[in-house]
Amino acid sequence: MDHDHLVTTKQLSRADVERVLDRAAEIDADPAAFAQRHDDAILGLLFFEPSTRTKMSFETAIKRLGGDAVDMGSVDSSSVKKGESLADTARVVEGYADALVLRHPSQGAARMASEFVDVPLLNAGDGAGHHPTQTLLDLYTVRESAGLDDLTVGIMGDLKYGRTVHSLAHALANFDADQHFVSPESLQLPRNVRYDLHESGASVREHTELDAVLPELDVLYVTRIQRERFPDENEYQQVAGEYGIDLDTLEAAKDDLTVMHPLPRVDEIAPEVDDTRYANYFEQAHNGVPVRMALLDLMLEGDR
Repeated sequence: MDHDHLVTTKQLSRADVERVLDRAAEIDADPAAFAQRHDDAILGLLFFEPSTRTKMSFETAIKRLGGDAVDMGSVDSSSVKKGESLADTARVVEGYADALVLRHPSQGAARMASEFVDVPLLNAGDGAGHHPTQTLLDLYTVRESAGLDDLTVGIMGDLKYGRTVHSLAHALANFDADQHFVSPESLQLPRNVRYDLHESGASVREHTELDAVLPELDVLYVTRIQRERFPDENEYQQVAGEYGIDLDTLEAAKDDLTVMHPLPRVDEIAPEVDDTRYANYFEQAHNGVPVRMALLDLMLEGDR
């Protein structure tokens, strides 16, 4: 990669994205060819928030490249509990590793930390900000199932606080994709994200109901509506029920619709959908390994 750090998808061009996805496809086709590519590399994992898929797939990725990972562990068992700053933590772990992966609850934390380290730093989610590596595996999944041009994508759920949504929307602006955003009015896209998308020339339309747009969609990207954002539990239950997907919902969909979800899900997608031709969210999670292998391969290659 030509970038020292990966903080947001806004820094990625179409060529950058395609380079990562092409390398991921090479890895998928012949994993053994990449098994010892980085046999002396150490990846530092700094996760200030809980994670299953992102953390485990990064650890798997570096090990499948022949390297290894060092893990800060939980915040409660680290020097953060003693008051150590993020900048100091990043500087310390930089001394042990060839690249860093950071997840943090504060928006902007990854950008700030990247200013204090010289090894590549990858943002694994910063509050309601961005999650660029999730977006790359999302795009890989979309490309494998529907292609990335002449595409109609619906993104539904929590659009206000969903960092996966913000990252994906910016990245799709590099491609010939019509984007439809479906959410309750209280969880619509933030004004700054909407402005950036319009400035980039992206095709953006917003809706409060899925029914009107579902028959047009090639991809439906579902996200969790966050209960904690609603002051009234009854209001949450009413909205959450409206933004769920089941077999009845999908009767109006194209036969080749791809349904995705960054996971974890709660009740946004009924389990009955899992075994249908539409479901692609477990394959999406699986794609985290080859895509993150590709990203690490390119960034560590550039750091040599």
